[in-house]
Amino acid sequence: MGQQQVDREAYRKVTEAFRHHQKGATVADIVAKTALPLHTVRELVPRAADEYSARLEVTESGEILYSFPRGFISKYRSFKARFGRFMEKFGKGLKIAAAAVFKVWIMVMLVGYFVLFMLIALASLMISVAASSQSSNSRSSNRGGGIGGMYFASGIFNLIIRIWFYSELTKSMDHRYYGRSPQAARPKGRPLYKAIFSFVFGDGDPNTDWDSREKQAVIAWLQKNRGVISLPEFMALTGNSPAEAEGRITGYCAEFGGLPEATDDGTVVYRFDELLLRADKANIGSKDRSFTGFSAPIKRLFSFSSNTKKMNGWFGVINSVNLIFGGYFLYNTLTTGAVLTQAHFDAASYLYGVTYILSSTLITNPLPVLTIGLGIVPLVFSALFWLIPALRYFGVKRDNETIKRENLRKSGYGQIWDKPLAVKPADIDPKAEECRPKNMALARDQIIKEIGAYAMPDVAIGQAGETVYAFTELEREKEALEKYRAGIKDDASALGKTVFDSEG
Repeated sequence: MGQQQVDREAYRKVTEAFRHHQKGATVADIVAKTALPLHTVRELVPRAADEYSARLEVTESGEILYSFPRGFISKYRSFKARFGRFMEKFGKGLKIAAAAVFKVWIMVMLVGYFVLFMLIALASLMISVAASSQSSNSRSSNRGGGIGGMYFASGIFNLIIRIWFYSELTKSMDHRYYGRSPQAARPKGRPLYKAIFSFVFGDGDPNTDWDSREKQAVIAWLQKNRGVISLPEFMALTGNSPAEAEGRITGYCAEFGGLPEATDDGTVVYRFDELLLRADKANIGSKDRSFTGFSAPIKRLFSFSSNTKKMNGWFGVINSVNLIFGGYFLYNTLTTGAVLTQAHFDAASYLYGVTYILSSTLITNPLPVLTIGLGIVPLVFSALFWLIPALRYFGVKRDNETIKRENLRKSGYGQIWDKPLAVKPADIDPKAEECRPKNMALARDQIIKEIGAYAMPDVAIGQAGETVYAFTELEREKEALEKYRAGIKDDASALGKTVFDSEG
């Protein structure tokens, strides 16, 4: 029987033992039930506690009691968990596929229709000029139609030329903009399609590496503090509430070989001895164990777009051109239709008349094509092109407020843990924008309430009339933790002498 299969069998026995002792069991209970070696049970219990969301309690003897008041349901292997993971992956895949298709559609629509309408305007202008030249003998009538149409078409065409050649989008085409010679190599700019996608969809989640960053911070704290961490310290590093932190820290124990232990006065601590076995001893044994000397990682804020405001403005202008043209053609197809007379070729419908006549040479009945292709489709696209960024703008504001509250929570937890006996809410006042939600007063009160659910504070009124909180239970826990850490010998992290060298 292979070692992996032996480990799976041992883990199965441990979980079965817990299943029959959901109201409470110690490591000794599991050893008695399974007859597994003590060191094996100690290694597997944190893994089972994490998977089945165990509750940890400290008995008077200092032993850890594991119970499962929420039921013995696996977070990873139950049908609900597996189905949830499947739906999450399916949703992500569907979202990626839909976004890819939509991005291609946006590129084709925005640029494609812009170019198409520009060509229509150019063709109308040329036809208007030709018609004006051929009808010089009837100047008065032409001024009501061809000349008026020429002015209208030339005005639109002039607008398009200005948008295209003087916009932020084509600066890189002009070497004078960069102050370079024509022979110099042009610097690589951002592709146009990426700039468009940035305006519509943004630039993605700036915290995709968050899980790794957070774990690195927790590990760094452990290695700096003799491999021991308390629940309030874990809360200050992760920003989790007491209930969330208790569930997550068991996951860290399962992942990084940690074990919960109890101090002499019954305070639960989490010990990760294996993380101390490093060749680099730079941070191990440091005496500075305050959060004023250790910065917990904070999440980055979302940005609406990495484009300049001017570039996003030009995207809005181009989309407006498509919207105007789409509305123009839809209106004329619904009002003028296929009935075209000289009266219809005025300044307002000249482009439509020319487009209809040109389309008639290729299509027997161009009216449905003009109605849908040049009217409804660009109108719908233009609406979506504005609607998606508008909705995303408010979504970014909402998400950033959530991030700011989470970051402030870390700062607040850290401050309270460092000085638990004189906590003033107004002192929780970090300067970083990432840590300042809109309603600071409400966020501070929430932090006090959350940590108060873990350790009830004494409340007093300060000299200036402000409320002052004294978390005496946290101070006691802090003293017990320092005493426990002081009892860990410095050589606990020593690698020892080399007993084998592959190079001889």
